[in-house]
Amino acid sequence: MSVRIDGDKSGQVPSKVRRILSGPRPESVPRLVGAACTVVGLLDVAAGVFPRFRHSRIHTLAEVLPGALGPFAAALAISAGVLLLLLAHGLKRRKRRAWRAAVVLLPAGAVAQFTYRHSVVGVLIAAALLALLLRHRSEFDALPDPRSRWKALANFVLMSAGSIGLGLVIVNSHPKRLLGQPSIADQLTHVLYGLFGFEGPVAYSGQVSWTVGYSLGALGMLTALTTVYLAFRPEHPAARLTPADETHLRELLAKHGARDSLGHFALRRDKAVVFSPSGKAAVTYRVVSGVMLASGDPIGDVEAWPGAIERFMEEARAHSWTPAVMGCSETGGEVWTRETGLDALELGDEAIVDVKDFSLTGRAMRNVRQMVKRIERNGYTTKVRRVSELTDEELTAVRGAAEAWRGTDTERGFSMALGRVGDPGDGDCVIVTAHRSEEGDTSPFGDLKAIQHFVPWGKDGMSLELMRRDRAADPGMNELLIVAALAACPQLGIERVSLNFAMFRSALARGEKIGAGPVLRIWRGLLVFLSRWFQIESLYKFNAKFRPRWEPRFVVFRTTRDLPRIGLAAMQAEGFVTLALPRLFAARRGPKPARPCAHLTAAPEPADTAAGAGAGTGADTTGTAGRPGPAPKTRTQPAAEREVQVA
Repeated sequence: MSVRIDGDKSGQVPSKVRRILSGPRPESVPRLVGAACTVVGLLDVAAGVFPRFRHSRIHTLAEVLPGALGPFAAALAISAGVLLLLLAHGLKRRKRRAWRAAVVLLPAGAVAQFTYRHSVVGVLIAAALLALLLRHRSEFDALPDPRSRWKALANFVLMSAGSIGLGLVIVNSHPKRLLGQPSIADQLTHVLYGLFGFEGPVAYSGQVSWTVGYSLGALGMLTALTTVYLAFRPEHPAARLTPADETHLRELLAKHGARDSLGHFALRRDKAVVFSPSGKAAVTYRVVSGVMLASGDPIGDVEAWPGAIERFMEEARAHSWTPAVMGCSETGGEVWTRETGLDALELGDEAIVDVKDFSLTGRAMRNVRQMVKRIERNGYTTKVRRVSELTDEELTAVRGAAEAWRGTDTERGFSMALGRVGDPGDGDCVIVTAHRSEEGDTSPFGDLKAIQHFVPWGKDGMSLELMRRDRAADPGMNELLIVAALAACPQLGIERVSLNFAMFRSALARGEKIGAGPVLRIWRGLLVFLSRWFQIESLYKFNAKFRPRWEPRFVVFRTTRDLPRIGLAAMQAEGFVTLALPRLFAARRGPKPARPCAHLTAAPEPADTAAGAGAGTGADTTGTAGRPGPAPKTRTQPAAEREVQVA
């Protein structure tokens, strides 16, 4: 159930933004044309595949619709149907190139109707739809999506799989004309040969073999042509953050960066940006699968946010992208919904630790305290430094370790990850490292055992961006480094620290309490089940160990039916869905790595969150708040290097 957040007492959406959302023209025509293309495409494919369908009553109607070529050429019917199916989605999204293709296809279908069947009705229907397209041509004005050569590979894989599946149906659609009883292997071989235009091992009586052969050849030709087109069409690459844009964003963050803990993540260079007309605010985004995905709150002066949001919506309207915002704060959600009429849904909570209130004393922090002391007794030490304080050799080691210890083939993270370590412009970031010298250690990174990376959150805060560790290190490295970072915060001038983002935290917390209703318990059970892959529960309980305060975060969307699409786009942006090569073919990077843990991207490894000696509760240990105690002791090393020992 979506929760509407509206800060405007009148409840009215500004007229200018309302025009951007709905456009000056109705949206029914593109949807109608797209739906018609889908229906006709399915009927054409059925007419080409199933012989009985061509003589049914429904085909009497189907054969006079645009693109239907009837029983004269099954292969052409299948080709037309597949092309219309590929075209339908673009027409629904008002894509200009899809409109151009439809304008060419409809007259061709009308000519075919008149030439082969002398069908005046088919010509009239084609002419009517063509006139509708021409009359409303101004509605089909959406610009192309960002694209890359990966789409050609994706098209080849999907079209090949679809062609093989449809080919098996075609081969078995004439059981009475089939000679013998070919095996599944023979049928598959016949389909593969047919896609390349060769005769396979399956034989038919009469002219059926020609029909099957032409149909399979048409599918193979469509797969090849669409793949070649996507591979060699002019590339329209995804926008990137330019140096000028990055400089402008850094200026805005210097003035207003304290408002949002996710502000620094706007500096990811795989994002694009739109600025308000005054230049005092900006919204960064990435386009994934037709979704224009922003993250966090707008950057800059709150009074200028509406201007940046308006530009964002204009860009979404120009390309027919689905607008969405991931992980905005309550204030950001109020502004987004008020200015655009979008809806907001609580996504989860961000864990924020106030440094002055944090202490390891008290029974509630016993597990964390025991774990940290045990690790220190094993000889581990920690260092907390700004990135600018690291030497070139240390920075090289940190970068190499972060890459080698990554548990995935690709870097994860989008909304709450920076995606780089040690960039010259990120000197204010904080690096926390764990070290232990071992006799006979042959690690290429020396005594380095674990890393945490924090980005600035204004002048007095920092936000956790990355956690990596050597799998050979003792359990509890993440707890050790977080405690060390909190202990060093007074020397760094840090008053608040943002830890990981816990999705659906409130549902998990309420669902395990006495008196929770059946719906809430079922929802919590589903989240626990999904935690096997996304570690939702373990990340929440890991955060809860440090007794943070929870700040809600929201997803902003247009309609409920957009949520599945937005969710898939978010998973692609975060790196959970990727076109990278399978792990089997990836180059080995050395020791078996740990999974990353960066806000929304992943949870700590179970070994990292195991309880300390004597606790016996494992990764699910959750304590209660302890009383403030003495600050952990620190001692200063030369070259501004702080080595923190937790008392």
